[in-house]
Amino acid sequence: MSQSVNPHKKTLTRVTCAPYIPPILRDELEALGHEAQNEDHVAIDIGATLVECLDLCLKLRTAHHVLWLLSRFRCPSPEALYTQVAAFPWETLIPNDSFFCVTSNVTNPKIDNTMYPNLVVKDAIVDRITKHTGARPDSGSDRSRIVIHLTWKGDRAWVYLNVNGVRLSDRGYRKLPHDAPMRETLAAAVLLGAGYDGTRPFVNPMCGSGTLAIEAALIAAKRAPGLLRSNYAFGHTMLDLDDTWRSARVAARKLGTSEGVPPILASDHDPRAIEAAKRNAKTAGVDHLIEFIECDFADTPMPDEPGDVILNPEYGLRLGDQSVLEPTYERIGDYFKQRCPGWSGHVFTGNRDLSKRIGLRTSRRTPFMNSQIECRLLTYEMYSGSRQTQG
Repeated sequence: MSQSVNPHKKTLTRVTCAPYIPPILRDELEALGHEAQNEDHVAIDIGATLVECLDLCLKLRTAHHVLWLLSRFRCPSPEALYTQVAAFPWETLIPNDSFFCVTSNVTNPKIDNTMYPNLVVKDAIVDRITKHTGARPDSGSDRSRIVIHLTWKGDRAWVYLNVNGVRLSDRGYRKLPHDAPMRETLAAAVLLGAGYDGTRPFVNPMCGSGTLAIEAALIAAKRAPGLLRSNYAFGHTMLDLDDTWRSARVAARKLGTSEGVPPILASDHDPRAIEAAKRNAKTAGVDHLIEFIECDFADTPMPDEPGDVILNPEYGLRLGDQSVLEPTYERIGDYFKQRCPGWSGHVFTGNRDLSKRIGLRTSRRTPFMNSQIECRLLTYEMYSGSRQTQG
């Protein structure tokens, strides 16, 4: 086994995401020059160096975690887990006066306490570092510093460095979340799933705290979302990556531009939502790219050139009663028909019954998960003509 961690070694890298997102994430990874080696319902495996993982942390819009493989081994028992983890040169990765966290995904019939493998890994790491340095790091649940991740399936185990630590969805710009905000990575996935690429106008009625509009602005301006935060788990390790990280950030900044960004409009009838959205957009550095309007969604002004319009109405599950929301969904159909000819209209909802009230035929239904709610992004291609009934 190597006696040090080589950040330039290409090895298995697991990029995780929410359910239904892998096809969108795969497109992102391929656009960045990576080929998917394996894919399941919440992750894609690629080959990457740790240096390349830094770039992924900066540029990926829909991923949750970038996990870089440190060790893999046969693991028939907790005793084998301890032995194999303790054989890794942790003293070259984790400072003995630092803090680390262990997370895991365990599928093993011998393990009925899912926290137990975390404890085994923690003990093995601490014992190894103490043996080689005479001091030990602290550990706990805080993911803002070093994070080690264990995947244990059957008799096989993989131990990763979680390169980012705190989820990549925590961009850092959402200071005022307002009601039931959409996670940033989900918003980006919804936009990309709708076909939005930043080259056409974007309108977001019912904008809430502005997450969709802000993510749209980041896409249109080609701004790496990872630039919005500075704390990443890899930065707390003993690896000498400071110069590499600075270079990656400088290169990512050079990609961004505010020139030629098509109109982005966000509206809401609630003045508190508009205030929150403006504050969040300013924190994200894209407030100058978004026009915020306080009005009823149906009165949202539309740019002359058609583009994409996305609404994320209440579902009637957490925030509103379904019967109260039925007229709103009916009005969405009227709004699309009357105000959006030539546009691609999209509604993100977790309520199938309410979606029928829109009364238009969908051209596409894209599944997503919003927390524990299975949702659909309903796409309507708006042509001039008579109202169609939904199929």
